[in-house]
Amino acid sequence: MSNELEAFIEYITVTKALSKKSIEAYQSDLLFFEEKTKKPLIKLETHQLLSVLEVYENKRTLNRKLSSVNAFFDFCYKAQFMDEKTKLRLSKTPKLLPKFLSYEEIEKGLQLIDKSSWIGLRDYALILFLYASGARISEALELSRSDIEGEWLHIRHAKGEKERIVPLAPLCIEAIGIYLEAGGFDQEYIWCNYRGGKLSRISAYKITQKYLGVSPHVLRHSYATALISGGADLRVVQELLGHASLLTTQIYTHIQKEDLKNTVTVYHPMNKENL
Repeated sequence: MSNELEAFIEYITVTKALSKKSIEAYQSDLLFFEEKTKKPLIKLETHQLLSVLEVYENKRTLNRKLSSVNAFFDFCYKAQFMDEKTKLRLSKTPKLLPKFLSYEEIEKGLQLIDKSSWIGLRDYALILFLYASGARISEALELSRSDIEGEWLHIRHAKGEKERIVPLAPLCIEAIGIYLEAGGFDQEYIWCNYRGGKLSRISAYKITQKYLGVSPHVLRHSYATALISGGADLRVVQELLGHASLLTTQIYTHIQKEDLKNTVTVYHPMNKENL
């Protein structure tokens, strides 16, 4: 290991105090170049670095390696080991579409819940609520009973302190009412654990994982996807999700386009083999 690389590892360990896994990842990424070329990393030209990276076909893996190199070069420039700052361009990677479930998949999971106990009623109501509201799990767990007014949900503890009002489906409101009545706890929070205390994020994750095999956040994506696929205006969906920027909401338009493409593929006569 070159002296400069040793100094960088010491810097991210002591000064930056990165996690053990992050330090190991940086060291593995950067040492790989020195072992392959038998030269100090700081002495390598751009074409030599890229030549070493040719073995990586996965663009995300490639970009992680490039990010490690850029972090190292940035450190070397600031530490005056280099006269000029060097930065390698990252490879373009396709945007990952958010994972989501269809209404049929959610319905299938709901059918697995034993609603003979208040715990089952809670799990059923929580899943319905997350899908009906599009709320973040952090927002959901902070909700008080007074936050539901008629068929409207008032989300007060939103990300970035941006409050919003969201309509709730009658089926969801009914399920929450049945659960709260069965629980019998005099608790202001809506979502409770078996002792009547506030439900934790871990417990909420276990509930959605048990019946649907996904995290609570996937139900937020499912909510948005259902609205966009149904033809909802993008700005309305932005408001319902509480996104600060429309750019964040636009990821769901890719799902809409994919849905349109599949429809044309299935139904348009020019896609038939016998034409």
